[in-house]
Formats: sequence, structure tokens, C-alpha cells
Amino acid sequence: MADPVSTAVSTAVEGVDSTTLAGTVPLPDFSLIGMFMQADWIVKSVMMLLIFASIWCWAIIFEKWFLFRKIQAKSVRFESDFWSSEALDKFYEKTKKRANHPMAIIFVAAMEEWFRSKSTNGQSGQGLKISIRERIVQVMQVARSRELEQVESGLGFLATTGAAAPFIGLFGTVWGIMNSFHAIAMSKNTSLVAVAPGIAEALFATAIGLFAAIPAVIAYNKFASEVDRFSNKLEDFSTEFDTILSRQMEG
Repeated sequence: MADPVSTAVSTAVEGVDSTTLAGTVPLPDFSLIGMFMQADWIVKSVMMLLIFASIWCWAIIFEKWFLFRKIQAKSVRFESDFWSSEALDKFYEKTKKRANHPMAIIFVAAMEEWFRSKSTNGQSGQGLKISIRERIVQVMQVARSRELEQVESGLGFLATTGAAAPFIGLFGTVWGIMNSFHAIAMSKNTSLVAVAPGIAEALFATAIGLFAAIPAVIAYNKFASEVDRFSNKLEDFSTEFDTILSRQMEG
């Protein structure tokens, strides 16, 4: 007959051993780098794509922020000098060598077309004046469109990232959860320890997608409104300058 004391001691030792062995099982790494390294290669590809898109978006955001500050400051200074100048010819000679922002480029393009038309046409009929004005207006429109196209470059990528990044991240999430359920089916283990790593990695893909999309959407809306305001400002300047040139022609 077994000794009750020996049986109790043996049971306690087995319990301690099983607890110790269970404690030696490594827990999943839930750090950001750990979740990335443990993820499936498709989920990793999604994460890397979204990280690259986020870095590129931030590069565009900083570039556009400095660009808009620069062209707005130069445009204000140019308008002040333009309206305080005494003669268009002198102001053109001073401006053409340092026309490095859209408003100055439009002004220089219009003045060059005006001088070119005056040098090639010695007549001064009413029909000729109208054709010169039409050409000057067209030149200003072309210059304005070209400059706005350069200012708007990169905004399309912000819009695309803002619209597509959440869905790309969601694809990574769905794929990761599918892998988690597949692992559960293969191991026949429904414990949280078995499910948590895969679900965490999957949700991490969605988080990266939102991290890329939210700044892109905010920046796109801001810069798009800035472009609209600047476009209207250039259009107003072109109209005012056309009026000044028409007075010069009539005089």
C-alpha cells in the first residue's frame, strides 16, 4: 500500500515540473519588428508596400509645403513690385533674368510675345491689335497651365495612397486571419495563444494602411485647396495684365 505522504509529495513535484516546463515555452513577440518578422511573406509584402507609400507621401508633403510657402512669398513680392513700377519695359528687363515662380513666368511670357509681335508687325490696325491680344492671352494661359501642372505634380500619388492604402492594409489583414484559422485547423488548438500572433500581425497591416492613408488624405485636401486659390490668383493677374496691355496698345 502506497504511503499517502509520498503520493502527495510526488504529485506536488509533478505539478511544479509541469508548471516550469510550461513557463519555458517562448511567448510570441508582439513588438512592431517582431510582428513584421513573424508575418507571412504576403503580409510582409503588403506592409513593405504601405511603408514605402507612407515614406513617399511624407516626402511629397514636405516638398509641397516648402514649395507653396516659397511661391506665395515670391508672388506677393512680385505683385508689390509690379504695381509700384513706373514702366512695363523697365520692369520686364529687371524681372526676366530672375523669373523663378509662376506669376513672374506668366508676365515674362506675355511681354516676350508682345515684343515679338511689335517687332514682326509694323502695322497698327484694330484687327492686328485684337490678334496680338489674343496671342498674348493664349501665351499666358499656356504658361499658367504649365506652371500649375508642375505645382500639382505629386498630388495624384497622395490621392491614390489615401484612397487605396486602407484597402491594401485590409487585404493583408484578411490574408493574415485566413492563415490564423488555417493554423488552428491544422493544430486543432483553439487557445488564444495559438490565435493571437496571427491576428495581431494581420491587424498590424491595417494599422500601417491607416498610418499611410490618413496623412495623405489630409495633405491632399489642403494642397488641392492651395492650388485652387493660387490658380485663381494667377488668373486674376492674367486678366489685370491683359487690361494693362490693352491700354498700352490703345495709347
